Amino acid sequence: MAHRTPDGEAPDFTRTDTHGNQIRLSDYKNRLNVVLVFNRGFA
Repeated sequence: MAHRTPDGEAPDFTRTDTHGNQIRLSDYKNRLNVVLVFNRGFA
């Protein structure tokens, strides 16, 4: 993976949410803040 700077743009990616919907990072473009949480698993 290429090194990213804090002020750089993140690459677009797609993930499936808990309801089975496809969510793309680009769906949130032009939002002030986006918080991403990646869990290793559910306990």
